[in-house]
Amino acid sequence: MPSIRRSAVGSMSVASRHVMGTGIVIGALALTLIALLIPVRSFGGRIAEAAAAPVAAPDDDGAGITSTAFGPLTPQDRDFVRKVRLAGLWELPAGRQAQQRGTSPAVRMAGEHLVEGHTELDRRVREVGQALGLDLPDRPSDQQQAWLGQLDRAQGAAYERLFIQLLRRAHGKVFTLVAQVRAQTRNSMVRELATDANTTVLDHISILEASGLVDFDGLGDAVPAAPAPAPTSAPASSADSRSRK
Repeated sequence: MPSIRRSAVGSMSVASRHVMGTGIVIGALALTLIALLIPVRSFGGRIAEAAAAPVAAPDDDGAGITSTAFGPLTPQDRDFVRKVRLAGLWELPAGRQAQQRGTSPAVRMAGEHLVEGHTELDRRVREVGQALGLDLPDRPSDQQQAWLGQLDRAQGAAYERLFIQLLRRAHGKVFTLVAQVRAQTRNSMVRELATDANTTVLDHISILEASGLVDFDGLGDAVPAAPAPAPTSAPASSADSRSRK
């Protein structure tokens, strides 16, 4: 009998040890899962919020969706084609100016890329506009003219920083639009234009960033401020004023 009791006790001890061991493993796995979920729960809301951020609505010309030989043409498609044309209307003169006024090789090269890229892209967008029967703008927008005015007034190193920042900010915004249109359009002409624009814009973003002058913290919605003009002469001190009296 004592041996039978010892066997039973031993069996129960082994079973208990198995149960305890299983509980420890399950508990450790649970703690690990909780630790893994904490950062996901902390940042997941931000990621979802960013992914669900509303995209700016296109400028609606009121024509609705029209049929063309190249597929349906939506308000977003037409807005995109016109914005590609607008981009060239101010970035081409800005690029030419940078080629002439840039003092660093990086800024002059950025200007060269802008001129080459937008010369070809402007030719393409005019072809697309004609094929789709679209009226395209023939002058920069008021905002774009204001940017060109800022560049005209800037000098030296301030000019180079302003040029890089303005152009990098503009390309960053249009890059998002290009991707959206390329993914959504059902018009083959617009799709081809978006593909060309994607290549051009990415090249320009890369060459602008290669200058080392991009202020990434300043690529928000605010337009870069025009550099303050340098004072022409230092004001006279109060001591000098008293001595002349």
